[in-house]
Amino acid sequence: MLPAAVLAVQGQSGPGGAVFFINIVLILAIFYFILIRPQRKEQQRHKEMVAALQKGDEVVTGGGIIGTIIRAEEHEIIIRTGGEKGSSNESRITVERGRVARKIEASQE
Repeated sequence: MLPAAVLAVQGQSGPGGAVFFINIVLILAIFYFILIRPQRKEQQRHKEMVAALQKGDEVVTGGGIIGTIIRAEEHEIIIRTGGEKGSSNESRITVERGRVARKIEASQE
């Protein structure tokens, strides 16, 4: 036998169900505006920045390598790192465009 309190709670699912549904919708809306929407904006901004990269831009890769773009192709870029142009400790590496974390602006130097 079920206690009377349990039977009473089982019979009251009408208005409580609507409140539960509204709470779930509000939680999802808050989740969207706090997490998903800003992340999509940041992804779009990064995609635009990567598409606009060109020869001579100074960049930082996702791995923290700082260099200057010497050639930009459709899916990859070649950057010069480790020294001034023509020096003996200069190195060149090929990096996927999407792995560029940010572009160093002149005001950041």
